[in-house]
Amino acid sequence: MQQPAVEDLRKCIHCGMCLEACPTYRVTGLETESPRGRIHLMQALLDGSPATPDLTVHLDRCLACRACETVCPSAVPYGRLIESTRAMLQAKKPSNPWFRWLFADPRHLRRVFGALSLYERSGLRRVLHRAGVAARLPQRLRMAEGLVPPTRPRFSRDAGGFVMPRAPTRGRVGFLTGCVMRESFGDVHDAAVSLLARAGLEVVVPPHQVCCGALHAHGGDLDGAKSLARKNVTAFSEAAVSAIVVDSAGCGAHMKQYGELLADDPEWAERADIVAAKTKDLSEVLLPLADQLRFGPLPLRVTYQDPCHLAHAQGIRSAPRALLHLIPGLELVEMREADRCCGSAGIYNLTQPEFSERVLDLKMADVVETKPEAVITANPGCMLQLRYGLERVGLDVPVYHLAEVLESSALAGDELWR
Repeated sequence: MQQPAVEDLRKCIHCGMCLEACPTYRVTGLETESPRGRIHLMQALLDGSPATPDLTVHLDRCLACRACETVCPSAVPYGRLIESTRAMLQAKKPSNPWFRWLFADPRHLRRVFGALSLYERSGLRRVLHRAGVAARLPQRLRMAEGLVPPTRPRFSRDAGGFVMPRAPTRGRVGFLTGCVMRESFGDVHDAAVSLLARAGLEVVVPPHQVCCGALHAHGGDLDGAKSLARKNVTAFSEAAVSAIVVDSAGCGAHMKQYGELLADDPEWAERADIVAAKTKDLSEVLLPLADQLRFGPLPLRVTYQDPCHLAHAQGIRSAPRALLHLIPGLELVEMREADRCCGSAGIYNLTQPEFSERVLDLKMADVVETKPEAVITANPGCMLQLRYGLERVGLDVPVYHLAEVLESSALAGDELWR
């Protein structure tokens, strides 16, 4: 059975450096809602304390944003600890069959997103909002309704295809389509692939790739996460690429941990390590090739939100900003604590709506202060959460993925250089 490693727990020296970095501690001031407090609870479970609702509720409220890892002087692997603890707890109770069904087959997710798209395109959503019905829903349903993705095209490239470079060839990379990104943010994928081709890269979309498994791991379903990881390891190992590009922060962070996830499986460990090492965020790949990207003017005042799993889990902060600074006319205004969680955290905003909104309120105060004309981030969950937050505070400002902004500027460059 999966359980937190004693040696990982012992790394915590109880200094409290993590407290102010933790979003749930900051909105409650409670020790039990901090990384240090939760480590005490994990140890208590290992020592035989019963997993009562009064104990596990504090573990459930963890965003797994890993901001604590950034400030921890002892390098406590908190992300690994919370996932293994949730796996231990899940082993003692039935897993969510609906969740497992949804991500088991791409067709299932496609049907769900198709229904959500119909809800918006039919005008029903607009009618419910104008009538005030949506605002009177219970909190959990109200937040779920507010997070319905906008109607956007699916990814235009079929798995198994490839895109030829539009500049002198700099290499051959694989591209992760994922699940939510593929179904609801296909235009972001299209922008990302176009940018890679502009940079001189041949882009391969391997067949048989699946959901990365991040949501499974965060929820404690490590067996499900391992099963999906093996499928992706196979798909990308067969693609013969030098790098695997991911444009979703959460997916990229999880794929970079495939080696750790499958470390105890001798049949898969070595291949998983190779795939993990090849996994790169889109900004990591584009920045060194930026000389091939002829950006045109984009007069826009923007602010940038660091996705937790890009800033804290992958340590990538400067690359997205460096790319934005290359765009003529773009004014990047930094918000306070740009790397503080927005409250999305996978499906946290659906399972813990009250805490999610409290964390989001702190983020919105910082966003509003910058007076932006657009908000930019690099993760689908963050995009939906920020859009919901902006609607709540009455700010009519779009939320863009980094790839969308870069491609818009590149298209403007095309016109300029014609």
